[in-house]
Amino acid sequence: MSINPINKINFRNWRGDLFGGITAAIVALPLALAFGVASGAGAIAGLHGAIIVGFFAALCGGTPAQVSGPTGPMTVVVTSVIATLVRRYPDTGLAMAFTVIMLGGLLQILFGVMRLGQYITLMSYTVISGFMSGIGVIIILLELPPILGHEGSGGVVTTLQKLPTYISNPNWIAVGLGLLTLVIVFAVPPKLNRVLPSPLLALVVVTIISVILFKDANIARIGEIPRGLPSLKMPTFTLPELDDMLRYGLMLGVLGAIDSLLTSLVADNITRTQHDSDKELIGQGIGNMLAGLFGGLPGAGATMRTVVNVQAGGRTPLSGMIHALVLLLVVFWAGPLTAQIPNAVLAGLLLKVGIDILDWGFIKRAPRLSLKGTGLMYLVLFLTVFVDLITAVLVGAFIANVLTIKRLTDVQSDNIQVITDSTERDKLTPAEQKILTEAKGDILLLKLGGPMSFGAAKSISRRMSFVQNYHVLVLDLTEVPHIGVTAALAIESIVEDAIAHHRHIWIVATSPQVRWRLEQLDLQRFWEVRQGENRCQALESAYNLIQRGSLT
Repeated sequence: MSINPINKINFRNWRGDLFGGITAAIVALPLALAFGVASGAGAIAGLHGAIIVGFFAALCGGTPAQVSGPTGPMTVVVTSVIATLVRRYPDTGLAMAFTVIMLGGLLQILFGVMRLGQYITLMSYTVISGFMSGIGVIIILLELPPILGHEGSGGVVTTLQKLPTYISNPNWIAVGLGLLTLVIVFAVPPKLNRVLPSPLLALVVVTIISVILFKDANIARIGEIPRGLPSLKMPTFTLPELDDMLRYGLMLGVLGAIDSLLTSLVADNITRTQHDSDKELIGQGIGNMLAGLFGGLPGAGATMRTVVNVQAGGRTPLSGMIHALVLLLVVFWAGPLTAQIPNAVLAGLLLKVGIDILDWGFIKRAPRLSLKGTGLMYLVLFLTVFVDLITAVLVGAFIANVLTIKRLTDVQSDNIQVITDSTERDKLTPAEQKILTEAKGDILLLKLGGPMSFGAAKSISRRMSFVQNYHVLVLDLTEVPHIGVTAALAIESIVEDAIAHHRHIWIVATSPQVRWRLEQLDLQRFWEVRQGENRCQALESAYNLIQRGSLT
């Protein structure tokens, strides 16, 4: 089934979409400025990213009411990319960073075309919680220098190394403005917040205070942002850095996909709709490719902006597009107004973002739910903060999958029964129990139940190794709906071992998938192997064979 890259725009809900888009833009404006400054690319890059990603992710995406733009997780990664490349290549590093953003968008498009959207969010919640909380910790740490009146250090480790110096020599005016910003965003009543979003209120109020009381004070401010349309940023790269650029691009692509699709799930929940994961990835990818091409920050589905949009009436992609167009108007006329915004105010806004990203609910409950899950969450958090996101996700996903496989293997092992005349036979019919009793151990019934994956292969072989003295083997697979390749090969090994000891085998299977898998193994090549219609008939045939003395 093909994916239509452009959404059909209708105006049936134009009033709700208009209010939703304007409200989302009001929320997005201060955050876009803050993310732009924090990234090192400048406030205008944050606005351009919000406009381009917001417009094209809505136009081409698969979540009708979602509003996209720069987010905390995406900004954390791109900040590291910009700092690293600019340090290595002062003249072309920023252009190379925008090329990385394009690569991330291209990879997201490929994820969508390859229909990987349904798999990206199939990840353990402990892993998602760990790296999201890790990103929250990174944002908090990186915003400590600006809120203390110093320039950011670029990386977590460097920031921690210099933190004692920052704390011992703060700019108290910047500290006061930053703390006032935090007080406003946390203390604004919900009713007022719905009318006038707290980030915008804090931005306006604290900026006015800084201009009136501290106009000539030595505090860092944004400065006037360029007005007009963005200029084209052609792809720039060097062969020595291509590997790192691809790795950074993969990091942005994967994080943007996870971030967007998690927000899509939130949008589905509050709008009672169903998003298209693959189409959403393509829309986000197109937005991010164009954002990099025009010097904007990368973005993803933004949870707070999406929720605000829906609460204000937004229901269709038109609301996300209106949000982007409102921000575009801001770029054309609000340049002089942003010049006086203190960096400490933006740092305060981002500290609130970092605190909100921390998964407080799960952090508090995790130890009661699972100690292993808690340990995994903190491991992923640590790797996210001090190594990188891709490593954190890969290690976390690997460990989570191993733990899951172990639990499934234990369940599958419990469904493996080796039954003779002296073992437990509660699930057998009286006729079957009678046959096994009269056979006096000459018949071995291997009964499997539930899906059999590769994790069950070892248990099957181990159970069989305990029983050696029998003449006929009955393999009962009637309760197995699905069998994996490794488990099927384990059964083949059991059959071959039984035949090597001159034993006869009956195999009973009802599932079409199990029958097909066994047919591919061609077990019928052994004349000692027979197909039974059901377990009782197989046991009767095996007993008759013993009675006739036909065993060789």
